[in-house]
Amino acid sequence: MTVAPRFSVRPAAALIAASLLLASCGTGNVPVAETRPHDARTFKPVTPTLASVAGATLYQGTYAGLKGQAGYQIEVPNNWNGTLVMYAHGYRGTGENLTVDPPSIRAYLLSQGYAWAASSYSTNYYDVQAGVEDTNALALAFPTLTGGKHAKPGKYLIMGFSMGGHVAGAAVEKETLSTARNKVNYAASLPLCGVMDEEYEFQWLGDYTMAAAQLAGQGTRTFPQADYQTRLAAIKAALFTETEGTHWTENEGQGARLRELARRLTGGDRPVFELGFRLAGTQNAVFSTGGSDGTVNGILNKSMYGNVGVTYRWTSGATPTAEELAFNSALPRVFASVGANQARADGLRWIPRVNGEFSVPVLTLHTLGDFYVPFAHQQKYRMAAQANGNADRLVQRAIRAAGHCEFTGPELIQAFNDLVVWEKTGVKPAGDDVLTPATVADRNYGCRFTRGVRPGVEACPTQP
Repeated sequence: MTVAPRFSVRPAAALIAASLLLASCGTGNVPVAETRPHDARTFKPVTPTLASVAGATLYQGTYAGLKGQAGYQIEVPNNWNGTLVMYAHGYRGTGENLTVDPPSIRAYLLSQGYAWAASSYSTNYYDVQAGVEDTNALALAFPTLTGGKHAKPGKYLIMGFSMGGHVAGAAVEKETLSTARNKVNYAASLPLCGVMDEEYEFQWLGDYTMAAAQLAGQGTRTFPQADYQTRLAAIKAALFTETEGTHWTENEGQGARLRELARRLTGGDRPVFELGFRLAGTQNAVFSTGGSDGTVNGILNKSMYGNVGVTYRWTSGATPTAEELAFNSALPRVFASVGANQARADGLRWIPRVNGEFSVPVLTLHTLGDFYVPFAHQQKYRMAAQANGNADRLVQRAIRAAGHCEFTGPELIQAFNDLVVWEKTGVKPAGDDVLTPATVADRNYGCRFTRGVRPGVEACPTQP
């Protein structure tokens, strides 16, 4: 079965049915146990050394996580209001050291009477299963790890950035609540620049790097594309006239085609896209994934990447041009492996799903120019929530910035406060329409919740 086209909610029904059938084989509706490359990896928690602050008690050390020991930090203000905010960190690479750090709004949380806690997780790599389980386990261990000085929290909230946004989104999903080993009923969730569609994120990375190689004359007919990283210098040289500084410059030929193809893959026409496309940091991050085999570095045993049925465009006409047809014909076509990320018998999927099935308030922030975790995540999340009758439980806000997770303190604090008031009172805060193309393309889109003007970004007519 083909992979779902852009902006669909999930793969086609036949693929889902086939996946479920495979999952049930052999053990009476219980998925067959599997091991994977990631299971053999070992990690080492680094003992946290965060400095304490006046008016609060800091606890830090290690605890038992899903895959081994994990580091933790917990901080409780003297005037604790009984609510615990769990903070989920983003992707930390593939090294062995496990590190933990506080939320960027730590001082604000403490000043308002909130306790917070953060885990290093017990693994690195893109291990969202461990991220959810270890964050939940830490929340449940709060009374013990604070030496019995504090009772069980009366309420749990969760927030996270990037991969941590995936953790925060998955943590409140119906599937997570029914299958996680460590179950926590969060009252509300704040995913920030989050991966809100796990399939799309790795489809995007595979699509962009494969398309770039093809436009540069460096493409292959095989998948994965062998020796991609050895060809990367030639790929960049064929598409960009400048790749040494903080901002790249695409050429007017194939580079411009790559830019427009990426625009369509990442959410359509919108302010700040061009600046985000040219940021060296995120371009390098995306290109570093080129040549991947679709298993997310061994988190899965099978490839979840597929592009059968996808038509790549850099023009906006009703039908593809001859050049686009030739380009699409030359690209390798790959089927995603059935059951690559199937349900597990022992807890969460290896990559927990964000299905749009949640029953608590969720508020998201996403920068418009984000090239690593593109704005299209918010469009897909909105459609998933709508499909499951949860549109009224989701508020999304667009921020006029180019970088990945490039938020200001006032933007984060307003989002947190609005989410808390919503959860307490039931009064839904305002958000942005992420689906109407004309709205998203408006030059002033994102002005409503952006606080502060970033360099290179057009100021709003009346900046808040």
